[in-house]
Amino acid sequence: MTTTAPDRLVAEIRTLPDALRLRSEKQPDETAYVFLRNGEEPEDSLTYRELDDDACARAAALETAGLTGKSAILLYPSGLEFIRTLIGCMYAGVAGAPVQVPRRRQGVERLRRIADDAGTSTVLTTAEVKRDLEERFGDLPELAGLTLLNTEALAPRSSDAPASYALPVSDPDGIALLQYTSGSTGDPKGVMVTHANFLSNVVETDELWPCEPQGTFVSWLPLFHDMGMLFGVVLPLWAGAPSYLMAPDAFIRRPARWLEAISRFRGTHAAAPSFAYELCVRAADEGRTADVGDLSSWRVAANGAEPVRWGTIRAFDEAFAPYGFNSRAMAPGYGLAENTLKATGSPQDRKPSALWLSARALGENRIEIVGEAAEGATPMVSSGVPVLGTQVCTVDPVTLELCPSSRVGEIWISGPCVAAGYLGRPELSEETFRARLRGTPRTAEQTYLRSGDLGFLHNGELYVTGRLKDVVIRKGRNYYPQDIELTAESAVPGLHPNCAAAFSVDDGTEERLVVVVEADGRVLRTPGEQELRERIRDAIRESHRLEAEDILVVRRGALSKTSSGKVQRRACRRRYEDGSLDAFVVAPAGSARVSR
Repeated sequence: MTTTAPDRLVAEIRTLPDALRLRSEKQPDETAYVFLRNGEEPEDSLTYRELDDDACARAAALETAGLTGKSAILLYPSGLEFIRTLIGCMYAGVAGAPVQVPRRRQGVERLRRIADDAGTSTVLTTAEVKRDLEERFGDLPELAGLTLLNTEALAPRSSDAPASYALPVSDPDGIALLQYTSGSTGDPKGVMVTHANFLSNVVETDELWPCEPQGTFVSWLPLFHDMGMLFGVVLPLWAGAPSYLMAPDAFIRRPARWLEAISRFRGTHAAAPSFAYELCVRAADEGRTADVGDLSSWRVAANGAEPVRWGTIRAFDEAFAPYGFNSRAMAPGYGLAENTLKATGSPQDRKPSALWLSARALGENRIEIVGEAAEGATPMVSSGVPVLGTQVCTVDPVTLELCPSSRVGEIWISGPCVAAGYLGRPELSEETFRARLRGTPRTAEQTYLRSGDLGFLHNGELYVTGRLKDVVIRKGRNYYPQDIELTAESAVPGLHPNCAAAFSVDDGTEERLVVVVEADGRVLRTPGEQELRERIRDAIRESHRLEAEDILVVRRGALSKTSSGKVQRRACRRRYEDGSLDAFVVAPAGSARVSR
C-alpha cells in the first residue's frame, strides 16, 4: 500500500535515513525507484528493503574505510547506484558532494576544485566511470592524489547477501550533503545542507504539491543537481511513492520520451526547467509526439527555471491539452541551492498566472501593471507563495531596507530550509546566509538568506525579474538579459530555446551590449550568417529600443551552461573577453567552419 499524507508526518522521521528505515519496515517490497534504459524500458529497480540493505552495505564499507565524519565526492552517471551511495553516505555520517561526471578536461578541473574545497581525496563512483576517467584523463595532474572507489564492489547487492548494519542516530543539524552551486553566477561553492534542511524542504514541498496515494514521480533531471535530487530521489522517498528515472541525454535526444513515460507509468509529479517544456512544444510542432498517450494523470508539472516564460506555459498547455494535460497542473516555482531548493511555488490545482507590466517602468525598478495589449507590456509569471515556515521579502540591495510592492528589490528568504552556509567560507556565509535589515541589531535572531535574485511581491505572491548582477544598465535604465535572449531566440526560425546569452561589456569608454547565439549549419545556411545577425539586431532594436553592439554566432553547445541547462552569462562574458568563444560561420560552399 502507499501511505497517506498523515502517515508521512510521523514523529520518528527526523532525517531522510529515518524515512527510508520506516519505508523498509512498513512497505518493504514496494517499488521505490526504477531506472529506464534509453528513457523507455525498465533496466534496474529497487524496493525499499533492497535500497535499505544496499545503503547499509555501503555505509558499513565507508565506515570501515574511516570516512565517517568526513566528506566524499559522489561521481555517478544516471542510474540507481547514486541513490544507494547517497543514502549510504547519510547512514555512515559521510557528507557527500555530488558532481557531474567529467566529459572534458574542464570537468576534471572542476572535479578537482570541488574535491579540494570539500577537503577530500575520496571519489565514490562506478567501475565504468573509474575506468573511463583513468583511460581518458589519467595523465592529468588534477587526478593525482584522488582515490577513486568503485562502490559497486564495496559490498554485494542485497539480493546476494543482505547487509547487517547498526544505523547510527543521525543529528538533524549534521551535514547531510554538500550541494555545490551550479556556478550560473560565480565559482561553485559548497552549500552545507543539513538533515533538518532536507526534511523541512520536502515537508514544505509536500504541503504545496502533495503526493496523494497512488502518486508517481517521473524525472529526467540530473540527480547530482538540487532540483533533480529533490524531485527524483528525496521527495519520492518521503512520500513513499515510486520514482521512474531516465538519463538527461535520453530526454534531450527525444523530449517526447519524458511525456511518454509520464503517460505509461501514470506519473503525477514531474519537474523541469522552462527550456524543457519549450523542447516538448517544439517536438509537438514538428509532429514528434504521436506516441505520448494520456497525460491526464499529471497533477504537478513543476516549472522552476529562470526565467519561467509565459509564452512557454501557454504554448505547452495548447500543445498538450489534446493529450489530457490539465492546465492547472503547471506549477511555476522559485528556489535555489542555498535554500535547499524550493522557496515558493504556485499552489496545486490553480492555473498559473502572470502580470503584464510596463517594460519602461520595470527598467526603472518600478512596478506598473498595465493591460496585455498596452504598448511595451511584458508578462511576468507568478512564482507562487511560500508555505509553512518559509518567509520571503524584497529588499533594496543598497540601503538594506524593505521594498514597497511598487519597487523591484533583492529577494531575501528566511526559514528552516535556509542552509547552514558555504563550506570553509565564514565571511561569505555571514554576508549571504545571515543578512539583516537596516537598523536590526546584530544580536537579533531574525536573519535572511540573500538570494542575489531580483523580484517583487504582489498580493503575497513572488515575481522573479532576474539576477542582481546580470542586469544590463544603459542610460540609467535596467534591461533584463532573459528578455533580450528571448527576443534573439525568436528572431530567426530554427533557433533552439535557451540558445542565447546577453551581457554587457565595458570597453573602457562605454558599456556595450553583446548577444551570443548558438546555431547550427542548417539554420545558418538559410538566411546566412550576416542576415541572421541583422535579424537579431533588428528584433532587439524594435522590442527593447536597444542597440546590440555585437551579435556573435557560435556553434551548438558552445555556450557555458550549468548542469541544469541555465546559461552562465558571466562565464560567457569572460570567454568573450578572452577570445575563447569561437564564431561559427558557413563557408561559401556551405560547409561549416569556425573562425576567430
